[in-house]
Amino acid sequence: MAPRPPDGSEHPGAAVALLGNGPAGQPGPLKFEESLRARARAHLAGFERRTHPPAERRPAAVALVLLPDAEGRACFLLTRRAAKLRAHARQWALPGGRIEPGESPEDAARRELAEEVGLTLGADAVLGVLDDYPTRSGFVITPVVAWCAAVGELIPNPEEVVRVYHVPLEDLEAPEVPILISIPESERPVIQLPILSTLIHAPTAAVIYQMREVVVHGRPTRVDHFEQPVWAWR
Repeated sequence: MAPRPPDGSEHPGAAVALLGNGPAGQPGPLKFEESLRARARAHLAGFERRTHPPAERRPAAVALVLLPDAEGRACFLLTRRAAKLRAHARQWALPGGRIEPGESPEDAARRELAEEVGLTLGADAVLGVLDDYPTRSGFVITPVVAWCAAVGELIPNPEEVVRVYHVPLEDLEAPEVPILISIPESERPVIQLPILSTLIHAPTAAVIYQMREVVVHGRPTRVDHFEQPVWAWR
């Protein structure tokens, strides 16, 4: 399957308008500033999220943390999972994990964020929640979007995380993002994000892509129909 626009309307002009001016007319960096926070909160408040009953799947939450890098660019956190993990070792992931009994998705995402990378955020840091994403490996993931103005030193838990990355939001605006391919094992398109000189796959890719669409651009794009690669089904 050739790359094509995903579910939801595309407005390239709007995307450029939200970014600064780069060299040779290219979009520049998206700055980490209060106007971005206000826009993100407003977009999430107006977004009618889609839920999926867990049924036989286990509820989980991931944290999509917006924060600045050393250059003042708006970024999100992404991790590389440790090789010693029993499931999904060495994969690219957002901080997150199972929702414990009595926990809300927001509380679970903040707890996992502190456990995995040493970043503690209060409840007031949460901007909103995106669509649930059911995974082939037996989870229903709820993505929680949070804002972190004062980062400090991140300390990855070596039992779970090899490295933490600050990925500029502007990297998600490249014309090749996203890539959609077909596989013989499913009729659903597989989504890939070509960032960090590699390919990020679903479920992480699907969640990040919806974050770009909803949080940055205010587009109600759905992603729960995107497929995962076969090796992520286990």
